[in-house]
Amino acid sequence: MNAKTTAAKPAFDFDMFKSLGQFKAPGFDVEAIMATQRKNLEAAAAANQRAFEGMSAIMRRQAEVARESAEKTMKAMTDVAAAAPEERLAKQADFAKTAYASFFQNSKEVYDMAAKTADETIGLINDRFTATIDESKTAFAAK
Repeated sequence: MNAKTTAAKPAFDFDMFKSLGQFKAPGFDVEAIMATQRKNLEAAAAANQRAFEGMSAIMRRQAEVARESAEKTMKAMTDVAAAAPEERLAKQADFAKTAYASFFQNSKEVYDMAAKTADETIGLINDRFTATIDESKTAFAAK
């Protein structure tokens, strides 16, 4: 057997939409339905990609925040340890106040990132759902 002329084909090497599009049924356009379903799958893939990208960005930001917090904590501990005993309480209070404000600022930033990702992802699905309804009206119209 010649390797160039005999190539193994995967068991599922066919286009489902093309195969189903060959069937003819009275009262609706099978090809239009298959095109709509193909677009639905593409929209789902795009929404999943957007969600993945958004969550990746959130995870990166959380890692940055954790690193920055650890660095600030180490610096504050060094500053408190080096301070005179009468200054230590004030330095600890300043650090606690700054850490508290930073925590809420970072939490809001991550929340906003998550909300934006969710809005964009749901928007992709919503737009496709609306288009599917319109396309279905046409596909199921009597011929």
